[in-house]
Amino acid sequence: MLAFLIGIIGIPKGLNGQSLIASIQDRIHLGLDLKGGTHLILQVRVNEAVNSDSDRAIETLKEQMRAKNIAYADVAKPDPVNNSDRVLIKGVPPESAADLRSVVQDRLSDYDLSSGPENSWVLAMKPQTLKDIKTRAVAQAIETIRNRIDQLGVSEPVIEEHGLGQYQILVQLPGVDDPARVKQIMQSTAMLEIRQAVDGPFPTEQAALQAHNGILPPDTVLLPEGPLMKRRAGNTQDTGDQFYIVSRTAAVSGRDLRDAQMTRDENNRPAVGFTLTAEGGRRFAQFTGAHVNDKLAVVLDHKVQQVATIQEQIHDQGRITGSFSEEESKDLSMVLRSGALPAGITYLQESTVGPSLGADSIRHGVLAAVIGMLAVMVFMLVYYRGAGINADLALILNLIILLGFLGFSGATLTLPGIAGVILTVGMGVDSNVLIFERIREELRNGKTAPSAVEQGFGRAWVTIVDTHVTTIVSAFILFIFGTGPVKGFAVTLTFGLLANLFTAVFVSRVIFDAHVNNLKRGDALSI
Repeated sequence: MLAFLIGIIGIPKGLNGQSLIASIQDRIHLGLDLKGGTHLILQVRVNEAVNSDSDRAIETLKEQMRAKNIAYADVAKPDPVNNSDRVLIKGVPPESAADLRSVVQDRLSDYDLSSGPENSWVLAMKPQTLKDIKTRAVAQAIETIRNRIDQLGVSEPVIEEHGLGQYQILVQLPGVDDPARVKQIMQSTAMLEIRQAVDGPFPTEQAALQAHNGILPPDTVLLPEGPLMKRRAGNTQDTGDQFYIVSRTAAVSGRDLRDAQMTRDENNRPAVGFTLTAEGGRRFAQFTGAHVNDKLAVVLDHKVQQVATIQEQIHDQGRITGSFSEEESKDLSMVLRSGALPAGITYLQESTVGPSLGADSIRHGVLAAVIGMLAVMVFMLVYYRGAGINADLALILNLIILLGFLGFSGATLTLPGIAGVILTVGMGVDSNVLIFERIREELRNGKTAPSAVEQGFGRAWVTIVDTHVTTIVSAFILFIFGTGPVKGFAVTLTFGLLANLFTAVFVSRVIFDAHVNNLKRGDALSI
């Protein structure tokens, strides 16, 4: 009993009422429907992960074809939106077909190569690889979001694959009082890339194209400036983005990042310092060493956040500066540390449960449980007289054990969980009624009190175990396949039934035996 009371209360910091309530609230974790918070369903744009993989395949293919002197006219994806897993290779001479097959076999084993018309070839991702990439994208997105939420200190978050939709994630954040900030951190892909800045800025995309006779330089792309560039230039008015021409491939990216921390720039303003891995540092040193006096662009989420001139070779450390607030620099460093999402996410559903609704739910749920339990206890006392005290003690002990289980296990109490507690009380009463009616039947048949108690428990035992085991199996299935509050219901029901088996059969029997042993000759059993 003492152990389960400690499970409920823990070690309070004081002996007054507020300390005890705070200690219980710390031990018994409330779910989203009781505490209030945010409920989100996210859709992972898995095709972006497929696009990223096929982009790398294109770069590898070009590099290998140049290395093996395989001539080609163009390598590109003809339909990156609907068929992002297919690459079209044009203008390969027939005599180079064997070399091309050899390159694909050796370096791109996750792709199939097939011939097309007019010396063209189609490089298509294998179906199993395509499926694996999409599945991994969802799993990695869940892990990345969990890392970010954990660093925010949100207690008892639910972050798991949403079973009702394909490539969807369910996120429930109890007690979150700033859901906008959490959404921004979750959705940010924080894809850090350092590329060569070829030209810019330009006021419009058309101006950038006109400066180069309508065609961008080879292997370059046009990217808009980000909010840091705007603030650095003092452009606080919404006058539109400026554009930069940057290299298509990055010298280093977020995958090469080893650490990121909030730091200070030379003017003591908040900034973000980062450290690269050994391999990333080697490539960064090679890039900066070959481009001294050229410009580099720090690109975050496909937006240019900083452009600087390379004064000298840089190795494995760098810094992103700008008009950060301290909170923004902390958030950005946290997002970079927790890794980039493998693909973007879209919010399909969002609902917020306010604290007042949570408080109302707790009050109504607890009130219903207390009224129901008191009514049952009064009924047992009136109907079974002395034996009713036995049943009431078993019910109270049952509730203490159940809450103690929740406190020790860290399980979350939800509104359906309270329903599970009430159902447990009902089954506890049902067990006592079964036993008491058996004992009454034995007494009516002329058995003595000790014999009636012995027979009553013995005959009711099989029925009690049968009903409890079948219900526990059902609750276990709910726990395996259910989510959120459904799991909460399954947990409280399972713990409650296990406690009920102990109290209704063992504890109640001990109390009965103690009472029967103290009966004098001729005394009747009060039941």
